[in-house]
Amino acid sequence: MSGLPPVEPERDRVRGGASAPTLVVYGDYECPYSRLAYRSVREVEGRLGDGMRFVYRHFPLTEIHPHAEAAAEAAEAAGAQGRFWPVHDALFRHQKHLEPEDIRRYVEKAGVDLARYGAELTSEAPSVTVARDVAGGLDAGVLGTPTLFIEGVLHEAGYDADTLEAAMRAARPSP
Repeated sequence: MSGLPPVEPERDRVRGGASAPTLVVYGDYECPYSRLAYRSVREVEGRLGDGMRFVYRHFPLTEIHPHAEAAAEAAEAAGAQGRFWPVHDALFRHQKHLEPEDIRRYVEKAGVDLARYGAELTSEAPSVTVARDVAGGLDAGVLGTPTLFIEGVLHEAGYDADTLEAAMRAARPSP
């Protein structure tokens, strides 16, 4: 185990305040526990705004979630057009409907150019990104989803919104 890979804004999917405490989540679009964490993160983002930085990394559990890897690659392909987050959100909101035609509908609704999306999806880029996230997660000791890190430290407490918010506030530097 070599530790959590550093956040690289040019490679990672990041939103929130650049200098705020960072929450890294390794998740799986088909995992019901990742969806619970997603809901909590969205709530905490609403409460803290730019007082937190959120990084999402893919960790599809392909043995038990047959659609997770394709969903992750679709989000990355949409991300090539700057539409990662709307597709990410749609995939979690519609977690029980991740067939290829469902995903394509979410991508289209997110305003992605479908021809460019198709070309991106068939390139190596999305699968390389997902594989990089998985490898980094394995190096950091990720075994399942969701796995959360706050400021590079494994968050082992609950990931309900109140617990997560308290942990994010505690990670802020003292004035």
